[in-house]
Amino acid sequence: MDCYFRQSWVDRRLAFQGGKETLALSISMLARIWKPDTYFYNGKQSYLHTITSPNKFVRLYQDGRVLYSSRLTIKAGCPMNLEDFPMDTQRCPLRFGSFGYTSRDVVYKWNSARQVAIAEDMKLSQFDLVANPTANHSMAPTLSHREYSMLLVSFHLQRHMGNFLIQVYGPCVLLVVLSWVSFWLNREATADRVSLGITTVLTMTFLGLEARTDLPKVPYPTALDFFVFLSFAFIFATIIQFAVVHYFTKYGSGECYFSSDLSDTENSSDEEDEKEVIVKWRTTSNDTAQRKSSWMNDQSRGFALNGEEGLNEVIPLSAIPEPSRRRPSGQWPISCIPCSPPPAKAPPPRKLSRRRRRRRAPRYNSVSKIDRASRVVFPLFFLAINVFYWYAYLSRSERINYAQPKYQD
Repeated sequence: MDCYFRQSWVDRRLAFQGGKETLALSISMLARIWKPDTYFYNGKQSYLHTITSPNKFVRLYQDGRVLYSSRLTIKAGCPMNLEDFPMDTQRCPLRFGSFGYTSRDVVYKWNSARQVAIAEDMKLSQFDLVANPTANHSMAPTLSHREYSMLLVSFHLQRHMGNFLIQVYGPCVLLVVLSWVSFWLNREATADRVSLGITTVLTMTFLGLEARTDLPKVPYPTALDFFVFLSFAFIFATIIQFAVVHYFTKYGSGECYFSSDLSDTENSSDEEDEKEVIVKWRTTSNDTAQRKSSWMNDQSRGFALNGEEGLNEVIPLSAIPEPSRRRPSGQWPISCIPCSPPPAKAPPPRKLSRRRRRRRAPRYNSVSKIDRASRVVFPLFFLAINVFYWYAYLSRSERINYAQPKYQD
């Protein structure tokens, strides 16, 4: 705190008469006259400004009154109660009095005309100064039976919330809303929903730790900690909710499943009525080769030959002429080996198409009732908690945020 600290006292020995009502004295005169030994009880580090010269002056009035003014920067301790942070109102006292003179020697009193004056253009980055009451007190130290006169000014500070709304509260709400997106994803989308939940949990953890970086390490939770914890609990609840939904999921990862016997049915229905046989022959004479060549040219269905005699070929059984199916004795032996078992009796075409349509239809999971309920329950519950949270903290009466001892007037 940067202030002009002014003290005034009466020393009859310095009274004078003349044409001037006041005299401006040199600061070197302070070493030759009596002055009070004022100090700040809760001051941590205070100093007098000396650029370009010591910032102080002394005025002397005809009745012996001395006015001593100096520019000081005071760093004082302020015990705070941060339970309502960042919606708290702090009372920071500044106590000062004589260091060695008791109340029998020196009595401190506020100037009744102008006790504390605040600059009109003064602005604080994190607080609003709402009041600055003053009081006159006397205090008896614990280790001394003497009473000391003391003055007290209390600065009532209301914390600004804009910074915390932008950096903490807003992102927390957005993360909670983002976690609700999983309620609209398919229940089979395990990877998507789990990755979304883990991402929001980690981001929420980082945000909660970052919010307490500039705060003192207090042993109790603050209002901001409660909100971060509630947001974290809602995000964690979405992961638990998905675990419950996944437990009741009948089918797997979202792929279209068909009946296991569909391929067998299709294979059996697509088989031809004709058999394929393996015809083995081996030529024994030129006459046999001519008969085989003549028979091959008369067929409506052709088949491939490798151009070499003595090889096995596959031909349809129906393509073999009826006379040729008789085995010539000792000429060209033929052995028929069925390539597949006889097909089952196929159902009528219309019934088969209906059965195929039923079996080709994919088996999807229905939309989970838990997901449907969560789409409504989670937002409403979060909204209700927010209303209660903000009402509870904003409607609190002003609290005493420091342990103020009982002084005697």
